[in-house]
Amino acid sequence: MTHCTLCDLPVDAPVTDNAVEGTFCCRGCLEVARTLDDPATESRDAADTGPDPDDADGETAFLSVDGMHCATCETFLEARATDHDGVIAAAASYPTGTMKLTYDADALSESDLTEAVAGTGYDASLQATETDDEYELEGRLIVGGFFGMMTMLWYILFLYPAYLGVDSSLLLFDPSGQAGDYLLWNMAVMTGVVVGYTGWPLLRGAYVSLRAGRPNMDLLVAMAAVTAFLYSVVAVILGHTEVYFDVATVIVMAVSVGDYYQDRVRRRALDRLTEFTTQRADSARRRTDGGHEEVDVGALSAGDEVVVRSGERIPVDGSVVEGTAAVDESLVTGESLAVRKADGDEVIGGSLVTQGGVVVRVGPDAESTVDRLTNLLWEVQSTRGGVQRLVDRIAAVFVPLVVVLAVFATIGHLVAGATPTDAMLTGLAVLVVSCPCALGLATPLATAAGIRRALDGGTVVTGDAVFETATDADVVAFDKTGTLTTGEMELLERADEGAMARAAAVEQFAEHPVAGAVTDAVPVPDADVSGFEQHPGQGVSATVDGEHVAVGTQALFDDLGFDVPANLRSRCERATENGRVPALVGWNGEARDVLVAGDRLRSHWEAVVSTLARDRDVVVITGDRPEAATPFERHDGVDEVFAGVPPEAKAEVVERLQSRGTVAMVGDGSNDAPALAAADVGIAMASGTSLAADAADAVVTTDDLRAVPDVFSVTAATRTRVRQNLAWAFCYNAVALPLALFGVLNPLFAALAMTASSLLVVGNSTRTLAGTASHGEASADGPAPPQQPAAAD
Repeated sequence: MTHCTLCDLPVDAPVTDNAVEGTFCCRGCLEVARTLDDPATESRDAADTGPDPDDADGETAFLSVDGMHCATCETFLEARATDHDGVIAAAASYPTGTMKLTYDADALSESDLTEAVAGTGYDASLQATETDDEYELEGRLIVGGFFGMMTMLWYILFLYPAYLGVDSSLLLFDPSGQAGDYLLWNMAVMTGVVVGYTGWPLLRGAYVSLRAGRPNMDLLVAMAAVTAFLYSVVAVILGHTEVYFDVATVIVMAVSVGDYYQDRVRRRALDRLTEFTTQRADSARRRTDGGHEEVDVGALSAGDEVVVRSGERIPVDGSVVEGTAAVDESLVTGESLAVRKADGDEVIGGSLVTQGGVVVRVGPDAESTVDRLTNLLWEVQSTRGGVQRLVDRIAAVFVPLVVVLAVFATIGHLVAGATPTDAMLTGLAVLVVSCPCALGLATPLATAAGIRRALDGGTVVTGDAVFETATDADVVAFDKTGTLTTGEMELLERADEGAMARAAAVEQFAEHPVAGAVTDAVPVPDADVSGFEQHPGQGVSATVDGEHVAVGTQALFDDLGFDVPANLRSRCERATENGRVPALVGWNGEARDVLVAGDRLRSHWEAVVSTLARDRDVVVITGDRPEAATPFERHDGVDEVFAGVPPEAKAEVVERLQSRGTVAMVGDGSNDAPALAAADVGIAMASGTSLAADAADAVVTTDDLRAVPDVFSVTAATRTRVRQNLAWAFCYNAVALPLALFGVLNPLFAALAMTASSLLVVGNSTRTLAGTASHGEASADGPAPPQQPAAAD
């Protein structure tokens, strides 16, 4: 069977164009390819020689992986997985905590794949399994905090005064005596708990970085903490009292707290596809010769017939062979209007039958569109490149340099005549003073401040990648329904008073969106209504005060034998051409008037588009008809509109737009989730589905579109704060490292200097962050222009 060049859907009736290479499933995919296909993109893809699971033959599985906390983990886990027998290729993503594996199904079962990844502190599960990893991190911090405070208490009460020359007779006991040995061994045990238990993720990260051949900040932190701890233990064994358990404790706790902040931010993006998981149909009612039977959806095969009743979800893609129903496809398409389905019409797996009932013949792939979108989302999230923080990129050079300097300082002081102890302390001071606590705190603390500031403006940031990429966005792509519009119907053109009263009397019993728009616009009259009948996908009829009243489409009026004047037919056609929903109103065999409903445009959408269009291209992507996108095509700030784009193709549109630069996607529906995940920055409207929110980097909680430009302003301010923190951290190292190299700083003062640097970073991060505009009647750009009624478009 032929498949669409853009979205890879099966194609029954190919759409082609001599000017565009390929075969397409619909006009929307063709227009996207015509506009966005870029030979340069293909050449770049061809030049990418990295391993790609998509190029390997075999079965595909997606894992949720807990324990990844840096980009080095990606490299380590990919190598670990591919070393396992039966695994052909692997691609891991630290930001989303997911992994894609291609494997030989004859050698491995899907349930065996977790063994290829789990171990060395990593836990793997198939897709939607929840873990308690976050509680484990909190537990490590609580234990480390307790023992760390006990260690520092002994230092403050006994060791620091002794180091400063305070007479031992003024202390509770002499640290150099027998009681001091007891105290020092207590401190050794407590520090060992802090380093070994609380610092375990750092130690594991250091080990992983060595195995992967990619030095990271974990390696430097672990070297400084472990060296200070081991040196102190040896000193206690030899009877010395100058120990550096405090250095090891401060290093581990400072960096662990910073990592905890970072992990909390990252985990906001890792809700496990709850929307599609709950909306999938697990069972089906298959028709048999003797009636029907309940079977698992996986047991269905092409040609089977399944019975779907009102209120149930269609289990798989197929076509109607019997019955008539109104079907809500909003979960998949994002469109709010139910669609009438009758004999021969295709239906989408995962859509909901709201009225009537149908028998569906299972399609050739026996697969649900919801399943395809779920797999597409996992595909995008598990294979997108890991977010490389600036400090991670620097680590590849900085860590080996510091190690070389520490060794050089130790050897240099030995050659200059220093004692082995003094030389070792100089090398330790170099490691401690360069320990990147400030670097480790620079990003997560500034990010936490940005998250709080964004929340004040009505946006929840669910992924820290938004702070690195949003400011650089070159293209902002908007979904239409539910994003630029509310997804709710409103009455745009009223009929005369008598027709409106009769329409309200009938529509009060209906459930479709147009009925709600009618009853919201006019009071329901006190009338005698009987014989109410719904015509799925066409309208309603009833007897009102003795008159046979109908409200609905031209097809309904033709079926009922009502006369429809030519002027009313013309008005219906014009409304349809403009993307609106016309409904005829008639009684006693004749159509009398037309009312027109339409998707309500969001307040301030024009001002928002104009604001974003100052520095970026603005694109609108919709699965709706081109007529429904007319208001956006007419806006000067909108560069392009892609209409009729099927759900599976939205992510492809985003990927093609990325040939122009960094892309931000704004959407709300489950059908937008793969596109939100594929975009460099995904922004979801809280009025949409939870799957869209799960896939996004930021969620607008106020249902106010003006929060979208605020995302870009807050992220710009946050990134500036991060760079300020990093600049301070590097200036500190530029001054402190030479002092440590020449023996001016001992490990204790090096630890104090490191702590002071970290406190400055904390102070800078907690300063008030500039950012969002007020969402009152006026913004920083002035009052928003009045909303144009859709009827004028």
